Amino acid sequence: MKNSRQIQPPVSEIKLGQLSPVECVRLSNNIPLYLIEAGTEDIMRIEFIFKAGQIEEYLPLVASTTNMMLTEGSQNYTANELNSSLDTHGAFINLSADRDNAGLVIFLLSRHLRKITELCFEILFKPVFPGKELDILMKKRKKWFQISRQKVNNLSSDQFFESVFGKHHPYGRQISLKDFPLIHTSVLKDFHSTHYTPAGMAIIISGKIHPDTVDIMDKYFGLIIEKTIYVEPAESYIKGGEKKRIIIKKQNALQSSLRIGSMTINKSHPDYPGLKILNVILGGYFGSRLMKNIREDKGYTYGIHSSVNSLALGGYKVISAEVSRVNIRKAIDEIYREIRILQTTPVGDNELDLVRTYMTGEMVRMFDGPFAVAESFKSVWEFGLDYEYYYRFAEIVKTITPEEIQQLANDYYNIDDLYEIIVG
Repeated sequence: MKNSRQIQPPVSEIKLGQLSPVECVRLSNNIPLYLIEAGTEDIMRIEFIFKAGQIEEYLPLVASTTNMMLTEGSQNYTANELNSSLDTHGAFINLSADRDNAGLVIFLLSRHLRKITELCFEILFKPVFPGKELDILMKKRKKWFQISRQKVNNLSSDQFFESVFGKHHPYGRQISLKDFPLIHTSVLKDFHSTHYTPAGMAIIISGKIHPDTVDIMDKYFGLIIEKTIYVEPAESYIKGGEKKRIIIKKQNALQSSLRIGSMTINKSHPDYPGLKILNVILGGYFGSRLMKNIREDKGYTYGIHSSVNSLALGGYKVISAEVSRVNIRKAIDEIYREIRILQTTPVGDNELDLVRTYMTGEMVRMFDGPFAVAESFKSVWEFGLDYEYYYRFAEIVKTITPEEIQQLANDYYNIDDLYEIIVG
């Protein structure tokens, strides 16, 4: 035992490996159903996706409130009956509405698929949006909003999106107190009937698939008749704010919240994998340059992070941190210094090898289990891509050169184009 501790374990190259296949079936009304057979336990994960996110709303709060109210009663079940039946059958449900899409994810035992599918049909296509429950929800949301306005990181994040995408674009539009009284049952019903439809719907199922899954899904969702409704196309023209440097004073704030970034490409662009690699080097993991410089060496912040994010109508990159008032300008100067170094000096081999290993390991983790596989499939399916994207990504991680990273830094991190938001 003592000798074995002195022997280094074997080191193997991390490989993405063979990904679980995805079978696509069309229901009778053409709704795409994606099946990922993976896992040995009697558990399934079903995700219902609709094009009903923030980009589709004509009033702030409509998309998220519509989604949150789906389980507050249907034509055949009260809210208590829905929740009680889900609990009885051991199902766990998660509603969500983001900038592009909305829907729900449900985890269930395979043997209860038929009953759970019936409940999901009631939740998604038969909600009643009761006024009393809506009033209670909106009072809570208004209170949460007022509390969130006291936090500098929320204020800086909201201002960042407004600056980058424009205050009239759904991605950049901020919520205000005057928006809450505008949300009524009729507004939610209108949004629901327009956007929770077969035309904008997809279903992704993973886990140990029940043998009758396709038939059960077709029985409940394949016979829905599409209503012909003219929908005004979502505003896709993005015009960021002209002011690049914004300071919002917040009395009694212990720290200042910082956001630096701008619009960028999304996953559909061939440079996106390389930009993600560049981001990891800059501030995308604990060993990044920003963390080493601004956290470890200078002690200006407890944590600093950068990310590159993909949306349907474009992407954005952002560097975020909370810094004391006396050090905020010093931290900003160091951020720009690190960007300039990436633009002028090629990344060293040792650092790049570490980033390659980290990113490859993260990609392997993205496919660890059937539910993770479903999430990874969804993240490329939304952009019209398939699994081959991940193999291409992995190959770029393996082969990208320091010179290519330097060129990407010059192409996508023009400091004059970056928005700088300080709240505190």
